[in-house]
Amino acid sequence: MSPELIILCIVVVTALAFDFTNGFHDTGNAMATSIATGALKPKVAVSLSAALNLVGAFLSVEVAATVAKGIVNLDKVSVDPADGKNHMLLLIVFCGLVGGILWNLLTWLFGLPSSSSHALFGGLIGAALVSLGTSGVVWGGVVGKIIIPAVLAPVVAGIISAVATALVYLITRNVEHEKQIRGFRWGQILSASLISLSHGTNDAQKTMGVIFLALIAYGKVNPDDGIPAWVKVCCAFAIALGTYIGGWRVIRTLGKGLVEVESPQGMAADMATASVILASSHFGLALSTTHVATGSILGTGLGRKGAEVRWGVAGRMVIAWVITLPAAAIVGALTWLLGHYVGLHNEMLGVIVVFAVLVAAAGYIYHHSRKAPINANNVNDDWDEHSNPGQLSSAEGKDPTSFKTRRSRKLGTATKQDAVSADPATGTDPAATASTDPGPNASVAEVVAEPLNTPQQQGGHR
Repeated sequence: MSPELIILCIVVVTALAFDFTNGFHDTGNAMATSIATGALKPKVAVSLSAALNLVGAFLSVEVAATVAKGIVNLDKVSVDPADGKNHMLLLIVFCGLVGGILWNLLTWLFGLPSSSSHALFGGLIGAALVSLGTSGVVWGGVVGKIIIPAVLAPVVAGIISAVATALVYLITRNVEHEKQIRGFRWGQILSASLISLSHGTNDAQKTMGVIFLALIAYGKVNPDDGIPAWVKVCCAFAIALGTYIGGWRVIRTLGKGLVEVESPQGMAADMATASVILASSHFGLALSTTHVATGSILGTGLGRKGAEVRWGVAGRMVIAWVITLPAAAIVGALTWLLGHYVGLHNEMLGVIVVFAVLVAAAGYIYHHSRKAPINANNVNDDWDEHSNPGQLSSAEGKDPTSFKTRRSRKLGTATKQDAVSADPATGTDPAATASTDPGPNASVAEVVAEPLNTPQQQGGHR
């Protein structure tokens, strides 16, 4: 096996690793509100989202053909293997992926929703800047395609979501609460599914485009060729697997940390997210799904009277959004310098060293995350503002009963701790009521058909 082929294999594996992190990092964009309101049980939600991401990845390849176009001048790099400089493009793409992966993992560790696309673009910008100079970056494209949409997307989505939430509660104010919840649960499932499908259509193709660039640099394909079938399949399954793993830390922040959402709010947020994403795609605007989804969830808090919006959590998210591009760019630049100078006499050695740094950093972040694990059993536990964003104490993270206990309190059913506050007029056995929760692995039908027995649930919304 030639050194060039080994480098190509490392770049392809790294690209698929980015696709995987993209999957679990962005699962919350589609499914956080559905999980938080009980429209879908956690594992059912991520399974449904994974399947739709897989399908969406095969629907179109238009995004793959234009990845990073108008943001970095990769056309300035020779892709002709005959001149011996094609390795420069491979190194730029590789280091851009490293920057994107490490930023995705770091923000996931802290439960902060951030744009995977912006992380990838940031890594590519940093690598292109140090390798090609200032002319390697299309600064107008950075402003027009990244910065301006990043500012406008959450604002527009938030306004639409706030108006939709207010209208939903106004229109259904005379409807029994139990019927409200059941109907909006089905609506949430449909709208969340639409977001998952569109996410697979857009985000998996970015990785297809990156791998296609690497294949061009290696001389395996021509720029005018189509995306190879094996690239489509690998990228589709990578993002689907990442989605199925479930980025529980980010899901928790979006579903519990920003606003305590009810099913009507969840459907309004999901529909706002889906409509903004589809409209932006129609008009050719590159919006971050994360920014849109976050703005929509915040909007539901503003649109529902008496809802609590945790602005401290929102502020931390905004800070992460602001530094995503420069932080990923710094990582991309530093890893390019490391790979370039280590590889002056041996190109393969430089790539291997950078890959080893990536593996070590990823392993450290994962190991640190196990100190306070978040999973399908505790993702809906009460939000603790005093802990790190999106995290739980170690005891809560390892308690398999905490999901059901907290869930019972959320729905108004009493536990042993809450028995003193139960309404004695209902005659409901708290233990029996709590035991009706179908658990995190229940089917969609079981969740939607779940009985709502308490006075709080049968009356009007709070």
